[in-house]
Amino acid sequence: MQTFTLALLAAALYGTGLVTTYYGLRHMAALAGARISIPSAALLFWLLTPFVDVSAWQAQAVTLFALVGLFYPAAVTLLTFVGNRRLGPTVAGAIGSTTPLFAVLGAALFLGEALGAREFIATAVIVLGTMALSKPVADAPPGQQRSALWMPWSAALLRALAQVLSKAGLALWASPFAAALVGYTVSTVVVWTAGRWVSGGGPTVFTRRGMTWFAATGVLNGAAVLAMYYALTKGPVQVVAPVVATYPLFTLALSALFLRHERITGRLIGGVMLTVTGVVILLAR
Repeated sequence: MQTFTLALLAAALYGTGLVTTYYGLRHMAALAGARISIPSAALLFWLLTPFVDVSAWQAQAVTLFALVGLFYPAAVTLLTFVGNRRLGPTVAGAIGSTTPLFAVLGAALFLGEALGAREFIATAVIVLGTMALSKPVADAPPGQQRSALWMPWSAALLRALAQVLSKAGLALWASPFAAALVGYTVSTVVVWTAGRWVSGGGPTVFTRRGMTWFAATGVLNGAAVLAMYYALTKGPVQVVAPVVATYPLFTLALSALFLRHERITGRLIGGVMLTVTGVVILLAR
């Protein structure tokens, strides 16, 4: 039950972070936003370090956490931010919920977790749901929608890889805080280096409102990662990943409340419900 609660908390925080991201993207570009959100979480973790015991240093685990930090949250954040802007938070979030497809397979291949008929049935249902969500919406250029679909799919794959590698690292050193601290520190270096390379050393445009929204996004996502890592220390990937993947439910509810132009159509609701049904099947025991 504790594993489920922590994973559900991570889902709620991720879902809320998608909505604050959408507001942030009204004022700043995705790369500029990532250069605020990821360091904000990293700074928070470093400020909390004096209050957390990280003395039992384990070199192999730190190496895995650092490896994860090279692409998560850095690359995943950029893909999510841009996909959010191009597709909207509900669709981007729902496609991102396919992470269990890759996470469960990865856990079976590399961590020895069982993969049975339930996982295959759940996979089929989740794919049907994301196919419904992946169709272009009526008021957006179809070419623009299709060209952006690879972003949330890639983010889902990398997020799953991060979960599998983090689980392996946490098996060596059960310190979720250290995993988050190391990962976010490495990602901060990655995203600032990438920003300078993409901009050619030129100035990046930051705005006060954009920085505020993205700082909030960073704190939400950082807390979500920390909650997910705590869940992974207590339960297998095949349980944690599906529960975390329910975050589109939170995004859908918040989008309906605060994003007036985010149309909650029958297709979107059906796609989300199919996706969540697949997650429920995957979780059922």
